[in-house]
Amino acid sequence: MTTTQHLNLTLLNSYLETLDVSVLQQMLSLYQQQSSIYLAAISTAQEQCHQPAWQEQCHKMKGAAASAGLSQVQQQLISMERSSADWPTKLTQLQQLKQLNLDAIQAFKQWLVTN
Repeated sequence: MTTTQHLNLTLLNSYLETLDVSVLQQMLSLYQQQSSIYLAAISTAQEQCHQPAWQEQCHKMKGAAASAGLSQVQQQLISMERSSADWPTKLTQLQQLKQLNLDAIQAFKQWLVTN
């Protein structure tokens, strides 16, 4: 998968028009911190089979991913937030999300280097 497939380049390029690259680096750093918190909370919701908490935390992380321009993470979270799958399936979704999130963060870092 190419780097740019993970990213909402329209949004990120619009950020570049008004913000310094250092601000985008700070934004990514904040997203990384917040996504760790959200992933832990989603994991707890999965372990406890708690649907309202699952939906709430997926919703929060979805917004953070959208704001950071991580479009594939956002799309995965849209699916997860609405999911009525069983809990073992949700565990698989969570594992996929964790990897997708790492890949998207790396893609953002690579994009920053080229801009």
